[in-house]
Amino acid sequence: MTPADLSRTVLHAVRRAVDEDALRAPVPARVRVERTRPGGSGDYACAVALQLAGPAALPAREVAALLRDRVAGTPGIGGVEITGPGFLNFTLDASAGATGSACVRQVLEQGLRYGWGAECAGQVHQLHHRREVRAAVVAGTVMELLRAQGALGRTTCEEAADPDWARLGVTVDAHGQPAVPLVQTRPVPAGATAAELLERLGADATRWGLLRPAGHDRADMGEALLVQGETNPLFLVRYAHARARALSREAARLGFTSGYDQDVDAPALHAALADHPGVLASAARHQAPDRLARHLETVARAFFDLHDTCPPLPVGDEKPSAAHRSRLALAEAAGTVLAGGLSLLGISAPEHL
Repeated sequence: MTPADLSRTVLHAVRRAVDEDALRAPVPARVRVERTRPGGSGDYACAVALQLAGPAALPAREVAALLRDRVAGTPGIGGVEITGPGFLNFTLDASAGATGSACVRQVLEQGLRYGWGAECAGQVHQLHHRREVRAAVVAGTVMELLRAQGALGRTTCEEAADPDWARLGVTVDAHGQPAVPLVQTRPVPAGATAAELLERLGADATRWGLLRPAGHDRADMGEALLVQGETNPLFLVRYAHARARALSREAARLGFTSGYDQDVDAPALHAALADHPGVLASAARHQAPDRLARHLETVARAFFDLHDTCPPLPVGDEKPSAAHRSRLALAEAAGTVLAGGLSLLGISAPEHL
């Protein structure tokens, strides 16, 4: 693991803590790590907890503990210690390759169902919602997440379903049933019906716009959802998936396939893939599909870090090597996680974009 990789891993931990509302502070553009000074602990040190303590209104050591819990266990990191007023000290683990390879193989073996589990096995849920487009989309998606964790259940609406909901992939099992608590969502602005949103944005952008914000936040259904650039998180996620698929096609054209033959130094992507089962379980348990949407953004960013720093395809006169096969396997695993996550959100994952 290089200092740049460690920096990205810590930044990923900060972003996770903020997304999970455990830390209320702006996410820095980058995190600086340094070689530990003589007499210090571990291989590298980082002072980001001291930087975030003020904005978060928390003691620096408490911030450091939040980040330590989210970094511990990352492939390539053997241990994390908090020292002084809140420094994070990292001891690297040179033997972490096997953990990363096991995760990649698990993703590729399980395919789109990677991360599905038994978190909610034996539970029966009824999700009752208002006759409002965002509430209907959220309820249907939560039910898909619950089913992916072994639960049974159905969705009900206080009135007959809007016929246009079907075009958004929403089904309602019954209406007029007694209300059952559901995570509350702020309705979309008055007049933004399913028909209007579909006409203006299409099904995929509409679903992302309704699901990406937390339920208590306003859903911004503006034209930014259609921007074909990396400033649009939906485009970023779908483009990362399409790019992963393109790498596989180009590798086949060059005459080689993926295979995790040696470790790839991409801890941020390994960590994001390893996090996926926990994110799915958490999104189901808390009835919060926004957690999955944000996680897919993290996977996409980590994929592009790999793509830019460790190209999966040979460049120039290079011949395909074991390193390229392993990088391609990791890229394919990222594409699989993105496709599976988008599927649970009811959003298409195009092969070409």
